[in-house]
Amino acid sequence: MLKLNKHHIFIIFIILLLVGVMGCAAAYTGTGFSHDKRISDYDSLSLNDILSKYSDTNCKPEAKGLCTHVADGDTITVEGVGKVRLVGVNTPEKGVLGSDASTFFTKKLCLNREVSLDIDDSKHTDKYGRTLAVVIVDGKNLNEMLLKEGLAEIMYMPPSEFYPYDWAGDNTHVASQTSASKNTSSSPTNDAGTYIGNTNSHKFHHPSCKYGVKISEKNKITFSSRDEAINKGYAPCNICNP
Repeated sequence: MLKLNKHHIFIIFIILLLVGVMGCAAAYTGTGFSHDKRISDYDSLSLNDILSKYSDTNCKPEAKGLCTHVADGDTITVEGVGKVRLVGVNTPEKGVLGSDASTFFTKKLCLNREVSLDIDDSKHTDKYGRTLAVVIVDGKNLNEMLLKEGLAEIMYMPPSEFYPYDWAGDNTHVASQTSASKNTSSSPTNDAGTYIGNTNSHKFHHPSCKYGVKISEKNKITFSSRDEAINKGYAPCNICNP
């Protein structure tokens, strides 16, 4: 049996210490999004103080349950549903500036309370198996609140039922295209062609247009160029101006 003396124990301790330091240095930072909001900005506010600032959402509850855990600002656990990832938004990762405030805000609104979910009909789950949804608290859209409070950035990942730009405030940060594409690299997208057309309306859109991503598969047609779409009788969308 191997006997360890003080010298061996010291070497093992140094190795473990180095492994820990390297692990922290390589910690996942996501898109790198951060903000300067603080827990103290919300600690003294009541739930009603926060909710009264926002209008009721048009999102429709499709499931509900008790929020039993808040992992961070954009991920919670709901009884009977499991892990839920707030769709269309991204809060700072653990260890990144602002993560504690975003997590505190979500806990204040959700933890140990019943919440409702409007689940993304275009893409129900992410690659980690988490349900993608808008979280509804007393009729208010939590995803929207996080954006307008500056606690989250927009992370739009088509295909999605929801268009988070509609929830944004004046100073809302948007995740870079590079960061978003990395997060969706193993997920299907609507970028099958340069443009997407609707065989019902005979309009065509950019792949990321909020109206383009809502086109049902049976009514969808793709074009490799703008000229191709126009030559086939399709008119450009007035919103995304392809």
